[in-house]
Amino acid sequence: MKHIVIIKGSAGHTSANHVFATYIKEKIATRFKVTFYDELTQLPHFVPELSSEHTPKAILEFRTLIQEADGILILTPEYIFSIPSGLKNAFEWCVSTTVFTNKPIGLITAAANGVKGHEELELITRTLDAKFTTETSLLIVGAKGKINKETGEIEESTKQILDQFIRNFITYIDRKEDEIVS
Repeated sequence: MKHIVIIKGSAGHTSANHVFATYIKEKIATRFKVTFYDELTQLPHFVPELSSEHTPKAILEFRTLIQEADGILILTPEYIFSIPSGLKNAFEWCVSTTVFTNKPIGLITAAANGVKGHEELELITRTLDAKFTTETSLLIVGAKGKINKETGEIEESTKQILDQFIRNFITYIDRKEDEIVS
């Protein structure tokens, strides 16, 4: 069974990204082993001198999780036209490694606007040499309005968009696996 890691870029536990990540996890859990990584706030601040020697244990564990995954899904809000600092910090700890190299990833930015944050997320993951397509990169504008405040349910049209994204991501992972085998 392939292993998918879902990384939630938001530090909040009631965020729209948390709701969307949980929905995706439930949808793919029968097909994949899923690890929901919600510990970005536990990672130490990036220190370049510790990136290759005396690297903190939490960072080594995070890198191993990424390295061993068959695919990564990243869901994040936009903070001040950028990605959250905790997510950027995690990326910084990986930039001197190859853990993201050729890794199939899915990117979701769910925010009030999110355009600049999503552009940055795509740029950073390209810099890390992770692989995604336009079909595995999704911007959800007005994210909080896509969830019923009383029930916590995602609106039907957004579920359909997420379901299509999931299908695209699964197809992409399968295609990447075929490229590796052939």
